[in-house]
Amino acid sequence: MLNHILATLLPVFLIAGCGAAYGRFRTPDIRSLNTLNMELFVPLLVFAVLADRQAPLADYAWLALAAACVVLGSGLVLWPLVKWLKLDVKTFLPPMMFNNSGNMGVPLIVLAFGEQALPAAVVVFIVEMLLHFSVGLYMLDPRTPLWRLLKMPIVFASLLGLGVNMGGVPLPGWLLEAMHMLGGVCIPLMLFALGVRLLEIDFSDWRTGMLGALLCPLSGLVIALPLMWLLPLEPLQLAVLLVFAALPPAVLNYLVAEQYKLSPHHVASLVLIGNLGSLIVMPLTLAAAFAWFYAPV
Repeated sequence: MLNHILATLLPVFLIAGCGAAYGRFRTPDIRSLNTLNMELFVPLLVFAVLADRQAPLADYAWLALAAACVVLGSGLVLWPLVKWLKLDVKTFLPPMMFNNSGNMGVPLIVLAFGEQALPAAVVVFIVEMLLHFSVGLYMLDPRTPLWRLLKMPIVFASLLGLGVNMGGVPLPGWLLEAMHMLGGVCIPLMLFALGVRLLEIDFSDWRTGMLGALLCPLSGLVIALPLMWLLPLEPLQLAVLLVFAALPPAVLNYLVAEQYKLSPHHVASLVLIGNLGSLIVMPLTLAAAFAWFYAPV
């Protein structure tokens, strides 16, 4: 099991480390890279996975529900604590709810459980993204129109992929293969971008960052563990849900806070110290996920 955990985590942190090393000396325009990734490579991967009729999406309905409960439930669980500690709700709570299912979650799940886990990883990623750009933006600014969701390439790709899959529309194998190849670029690029972002850590607010590094995975697991017993999830989906619940805050929280001018430096501390904290959290979570997934029937 130790070898499996190392084989899963080392490529993740090695690619992120390459991004940090390159960013240290070259200062790449990571925002343009992220834009390219989120507007082209990620939507292509999402569409290819959802449109592939070999992936019966109806089998992932319970997993999608569980992922939504983890995202929303972690916010409900932490809200009284955030108020009691007199923290800024708009600054602290969104990073605790919206986790790094893109930059870290998809690559980690695929490395841990193989290509068979890619549809499940994409499903929880889509759920997190849709909630982030609907509930998350509403939390920051209640005047945000929800129709803006339809302008996002990943949302359009998701709806189109679901329509193709459920409508039984056959797509040529060469087209799906090309989309998978282009979409596959997004996984290492996510990790590389994460490494570059790690250089922006602001340790001046390290106490809040450490608190977030603890509460983000803890609140997710508090919601996920009962759901793992209550919902009819397959072993692979149980393992994916467990990993999803323990992921650190998404880097996107920092970009959104920067856009809305909501203490972006504090959010950066929460996000990036939380991702560093995953060096401790994720090996333990993977050990539990592997034990669950590979347990003898």
